[in-house]
Amino acid sequence: MGEQQTPPGQTQSYPGHTGKMDPEPRDEMRDYTGRDLLAGKRALITGGDSGIGRAVAVAFAKEGADVAIAYLSEHDDAEHTRKLVEQEGRRCVTIPGDLASVEQCERVVRETVEQLGGLDVLVNNVATQSPVDSLEELDDEQWTRTFDVNIHSYYRVTRAALRHLPRGGAIVNTSSINGLRGNKTLIDYSATKGAINALTYSLAQTLVDRGIRVNAVAPGPVWTPLIPATFPDAKVEEFGAQVPMGRPAHPDEIAPSYVFFAAERLSSYYTGEVLAPIGGETLPG
Repeated sequence: MGEQQTPPGQTQSYPGHTGKMDPEPRDEMRDYTGRDLLAGKRALITGGDSGIGRAVAVAFAKEGADVAIAYLSEHDDAEHTRKLVEQEGRRCVTIPGDLASVEQCERVVRETVEQLGGLDVLVNNVATQSPVDSLEELDDEQWTRTFDVNIHSYYRVTRAALRHLPRGGAIVNTSSINGLRGNKTLIDYSATKGAINALTYSLAQTLVDRGIRVNAVAPGPVWTPLIPATFPDAKVEEFGAQVPMGRPAHPDEIAPSYVFFAAERLSSYYTGEVLAPIGGETLPG
């Protein structure tokens, strides 16, 4: 699991597809053994077709949860994730559409509840990014799109989900190392990830009396389709080399953090936390 390796240079069209990646990421949780930590739960995962979202969906299924995955347009990836979940004997609902839309944010929650019979765990995970060389290069269209997908969808999906989440429910948001320290080429992306951290802290405080826990996972570099779909060859080739472990994580290495926060048996006293699996890097504070 821990070989020191960065990927070879490569690019593909946005939003990216797992099958075109070299090497393909480990995102199927093949070596993971569930313990019924989420038995009988219903989970919605945005950006659940591939990468971290896929690994989380499979891990949740292995823990006994039925899963709905919301995604943009990567139908092949979503179908593969559905099969992986169903192989574990759990239900999987796939819901395509653009979560930059208010209506789609409400629709994914409505369809999840209608098809799974309720909602216990929400994972806000969808994201987009597009590197720039300067602030002047970052136009209003990109800025608005990044915020609509990366933070406005978290607010809108969560708002819709709160009508259904019971006491004991959990919300897990995907942040990033870039939300903790910034990134000179991912200015808008980093700003949204910082906002996700603040949203997590605030929601944890406002929902604690309702018995709903809210936490975030802030990974470092992770080998997902978004990387070759948004970075040039040279950046992909050195992706993850900067962390002490010398490589990006695979999604399988990040998904257990989401299980931890989703499972009340493991994290009943955790809310308002940001867990940062970042490959050995240390941060002040």
